[in-house]
Amino acid sequence: MDRRKAIQRLMVVPGALLFQERAQAGGQLEEPLADSVRTALSSAIANDAPPVPVFASTEARLAYLRWLSGMSDRLYGRKKDFNTRIEFLQTVWYEAQRAGLDVSLVMGLIQVESAFRKYAVSSVGARGYMQVMPFWSRVIGDGDPGKLFHMQTNLRFGCVILRHYLERERGDQFMALGRYNGSRGQPQYPNAVFGAQKKWQFSA
Repeated sequence: MDRRKAIQRLMVVPGALLFQERAQAGGQLEEPLADSVRTALSSAIANDAPPVPVFASTEARLAYLRWLSGMSDRLYGRKKDFNTRIEFLQTVWYEAQRAGLDVSLVMGLIQVESAFRKYAVSSVGARGYMQVMPFWSRVIGDGDPGKLFHMQTNLRFGCVILRHYLERERGDQFMALGRYNGSRGQPQYPNAVFGAQKKWQFSA
């Protein structure tokens, strides 16, 4: 098969390129959830409305716009297209705020998990920007793991899951990150996320 035919074949097979973008991170482990926890998590991911920031003051809005501009510059090397980059950053900010997470921590996690690749797939099957394991779509979603490649869905799941792990670990980020990666108690992954987080910290 010549190169042209190979490229054409890849273009018509939706999943063909996924295996070229395998992520190096691990994945969450499936654990039994109490019905109340499952219901709460399902509720937290149910609203699929587009991210629309709401600000309490003009200064808060200006701070957000300064953050957006600063992060856009830093992310340029990963996402060249301006509209794609801004849409991604707006959604990360919205979902991090919605879940009560530090947006720089979420950005650091995404960098380590997928290197900002939308269609990244890990060796254990975790998917998308935040490398969400497919079992979550069955446990707290509608059962369709294909939706984990949708940007907002992936970021929504990832942020809600990280918030869940933080609550289980009583706010201990080190241990919560270990749970997220399936390596609880081991330092390599949390330290990698904390290191990446530094790049995404911002003071207006």
